[in-house]
Amino acid sequence: MAEQAPWDEYGKYLQGSLSGSHYEDLLDDAATAAERNADRPKVIKSSQMPWENAPDGLLKHIVNEGMNTRAETVDAYMQVIPPGSRSGKHRQLAEQACYVIEGRGYDIHMDCDLSIPDGEKYMWVPDGDEKRFEWEAGDCIYVPPNTIVQHFNADETRPARLAVITNRIYRKSGLNDLEQIENAPEYDPNEKLTAEKLKRYLQPKSVPSR
Repeated sequence: MAEQAPWDEYGKYLQGSLSGSHYEDLLDDAATAAERNADRPKVIKSSQMPWENAPDGLLKHIVNEGMNTRAETVDAYMQVIPPGSRSGKHRQLAEQACYVIEGRGYDIHMDCDLSIPDGEKYMWVPDGDEKRFEWEAGDCIYVPPNTIVQHFNADETRPARLAVITNRIYRKSGLNDLEQIENAPEYDPNEKLTAEKLKRYLQPKSVPSR
């Protein structure tokens, strides 16, 4: 006669026919990390950095998980804003730091508040208070977590360039909360952007009078 289980869960856990090796896989991953990283470049040449005509603007990816570099915790790209133009507008949970390589302009930031109207599903609600921050070459722009942000090029004769750095840890922790609110004017999902194609976006919006 089978022994009587002292609690109901006893009969539950003695079920299932699936077998896995997830812990052993972690050990293998750790043991082969050095060999795997040896094939990943520490130096990325400019010609190896992919271009993208993205919803948020014209980007040249410097470091990205999809590029298989040695970087493990950050993503970075150069954003090119044509003369007199602007980036897309987006909100993301991860914080960002943007170094202004070239040009002058301003940012519009708006904070968001957490709301759970039905008691189950959460949503982020803009607080309606737009804040403007002026910037120029050599400045660093900090974008706090969960902020709606848009970059504007105030010069109609020259492009602006920003190096945008994002912490990858948020996404790796299951918090890839990214929302595109407005696309950049130059966005074309069908364009395969290259350095040569980028040149047409760099023309002055207006010719200054003499």
